[in-house]
Amino acid sequence: MKNLKTIAIALLVTISSVTVNAQSKNVDVAKSTINWVGKKVTGKHEGTINLKEGLLVFKKNKLTGGNFIVDMTSLSTTDLKPGEGKEKLEGHLKSDDFFGTDKFATSKLVFKTIKANGKNSYTVTGDLTIKSITNPITFIITVKGNSATTNLKIDRTKYDVKYGSGSFFDNLGDKAISDNFDLNVALQF
Repeated sequence: MKNLKTIAIALLVTISSVTVNAQSKNVDVAKSTINWVGKKVTGKHEGTINLKEGLLVFKKNKLTGGNFIVDMTSLSTTDLKPGEGKEKLEGHLKSDDFFGTDKFATSKLVFKTIKANGKNSYTVTGDLTIKSITNPITFIITVKGNSATTNLKIDRTKYDVKYGSGSFFDNLGDKAISDNFDLNVALQF
């Protein structure tokens, strides 16, 4: 019984010290950017999407955690101008063919494991949720001062975004759209 008490006290002290030493830093969503690029046989489209909220967790100035919520309704294209197909493409990307933003207004990323690669660089494995479907994703993030950057390559078909995918539909020809899209993320906190 005495040993059990000692173990419980030691566990409590350990949990307390981890909590006390960890520092959460909220991401400044107004100063942070997410740029996307989607490719197709005949070219590509690019645009932006906004963070709704996010934070990074540090312990002794080392990255130890993070989680983010993305506002999928903010999805916009930057390579087209109004009247040149911008509204049509944005509407299609927000439709059920792609991200279904009426039903799935947010996406989420939660860091699960983090491994330091050297000064300012970390390999992160996290759970990415798009359209209520969660899959693991691994990427490298660089943290310097009050900023962090990363590039992610996401296979949209893992999140039931299959429109125009040559992996699921035959005879698409030059209408085929790459299964992968890229996100270039710059965070300020």
